[in-house]
This record gives sequence, structure tokens and C-alpha cells, in this order.
Amino acid sequence: MNRSISDLPAILLGWYDRHQRVLPWRAHAGARSDPYRVWLSEIMLQQTTVATVKGYFEDFLVRWPTVTDLAAAELDDVLHAWQGLGYYARARNLHKCAQVVDGEFNGQFPSEERDLLALPGIGPYTAAAIAAIAFDRAATPVDGNIERVISRLYRISEPLPGAKRAIKARAAAVTPASRCGDYAQAVMDLGATICTPRNPACTLCPWREHCAAFRAGDADSFPKKVPKKQKPTRVGVAFWLEDRRGRVLIRRREERGLLGGMMEFPSTDWVEGTWQNDEVLAAAPIKTDWHMVSGMVRHTFTHFHLELTVFRGRSPKEREPRGVWCEVEKFGDHALPTVMKKVARHVLEKMGRD
Repeated sequence: MNRSISDLPAILLGWYDRHQRVLPWRAHAGARSDPYRVWLSEIMLQQTTVATVKGYFEDFLVRWPTVTDLAAAELDDVLHAWQGLGYYARARNLHKCAQVVDGEFNGQFPSEERDLLALPGIGPYTAAAIAAIAFDRAATPVDGNIERVISRLYRISEPLPGAKRAIKARAAAVTPASRCGDYAQAVMDLGATICTPRNPACTLCPWREHCAAFRAGDADSFPKKVPKKQKPTRVGVAFWLEDRRGRVLIRRREERGLLGGMMEFPSTDWVEGTWQNDEVLAAAPIKTDWHMVSGMVRHTFTHFHLELTVFRGRSPKEREPRGVWCEVEKFGDHALPTVMKKVARHVLEKMGRD
């Protein structure tokens, strides 16, 4: 490591001591980080903004102050509290992980990356972040902010995701042997507040004199990325089934897969193509007179767009279909994902109800 590179950690830590963000999961200066808070925040922050996560994080701590409390919670309660954060597999794995930590580690998170990696829902980045921030291990977490900082610092021309290995190696070479947790958070803060995706504030950056992209005047063009493929559109049919009391049928989705374990209005599979009437009726929860609700429900997931047509029907029997009869006013008591809330709003608007 040459002299200029070896100076980088001290320069950044000096900046961090003056400018670090105040976040509800961070320990105060000089205090030890709580592994439970670090883990919970890192899981929540995956593909979600800090501004969105703050309220959810504080709500979870009120409900479940420790990992043991979270382990003892009902999965339905966890999924319900998670509504709005998306990527519900994270919530299921969060609950599983809490149970493993409570049951196999006596409520104490392991401090080594390899042990953290074995826990449900914890990948390489999260394991490194917990090891560094909670236990001050010399680990190198690399999230989107850190990828951006390092790719600009070294002006790495290979596009993502192919450049991930090179970025990780460069980031690890700069990681110091002490104050590892502060350093990891410092690079994250640098990416979040100074080295931003657009219009980075290079003149305020403590690393500007060492940054190859700043010297070249093209920081905005890094990291390089492979052009995104166009998202496909999938289609499906949701069934709004009412009983004689006006309650609506909802059911739990399978644990695995997209929105696993969440509640839904019964629906067909979501496919690229079209649904024929006979296929729709065959997928319906019961045989009854189904009528299509005018209009369409649209929702976008990470990898595809979804278009749902809704069919409305009435059940002559209250115990026939698999699921739960729910009063409209009590939809909020169940873990309905955003797309299903859109279905409810769509139907109720057509019915002239709030």
C-alpha cells in the first residue's frame, strides 16, 4: 500500500468524527454498538432508503426490544409490521434468524463473518457489516454506496455487476485494522451524503485529492453499469369473493416465492401472456357467477410489471373456500402486500365505497 492510499482511513475517519449522520440504530460516539440493532437495520435497509426505514426500525424496537422478543413473535405479526418495506422474504428470514440466534446462540449474535453467514437471510454484505459495526472486526462490507465510492476513487472502468470482485478487493485493501466499524459507516456516509449517484459534491469530499475520477472530471460516469433489460409484463386475475354478510375471502400465499406468507385475494398465477375465460374460471376459488370489475390494477415489482384483472362473485356458502372471511373494515389487521391493497382500493372505488 503506497503512502497516499495508507492515509485514506485516517482522513475519512477525521471527516466522519465531524460529519457522521445521526441514525436511530447507531451507537453514540464511544459507545458499543448493539448487534441486534445493527442486524435489524441492515436487513431493513436492503433495497430500502434510510428515510423509509427509520420509522419501521423504531416501531420494531418498541414491539420487540430484543432478539429474544422477536423470536417469540408470531410470523403474522412480523409480516404485518413489515408492510410497506417490500421484499417480504426478508421479513420471513428476519423471524427465522431471530429464532436461530435465540435458540442456538442464547440470544447473542456470533461475531465472526463465517458464523453470521450461516444465519437465515444474512449474505456476504450483511455479515461483513455486522462483524465490522457491531464487533469491530476487520471486515469489508460493500453496499451500493461503497461500490460507488470505490469505483470513483480508483476509476474502475469495468461495469457492474462484473466489477464487484475488483471493487471488493480495492475496498478491502483500504480497510484499516482499527476502528473498523466507524470506518465502514464512514464510507457509507460518504456515499450517501457526498459521493452521491448524481451531482456528487466532490469539492467537499475528504478523499478528493486521492480520487482518480475527480482528477479526470468524470465522477458522474462511475460506476459503469450494463444497460438494464426492459422489464417484462405479467398478467393475472384476482378474485373478490363475498359471502352473504359482505365479508371478503382472503388467503395466505405459500411460504416460498414472491410475497410468501402474505395474505392475498385468491388469484391465478402471474404469467407472461393472456388468460382465457375457461382458464380463469378453473382457477377461481369456487364455482359461482363471476363478473369482471372494469379497469385494471397495475403494480411494479423489481423484475417485472404486473397487470391484474379483478373478478367479483358471491359465495352461497361460508365454509366452502380455503381462506379467511374478512370484513372490509378489518383488512388492516392482516398482512396484505401493497399490490393486494391496490386490488381492494380498485374494487371498493368501483363499488362507491371508501
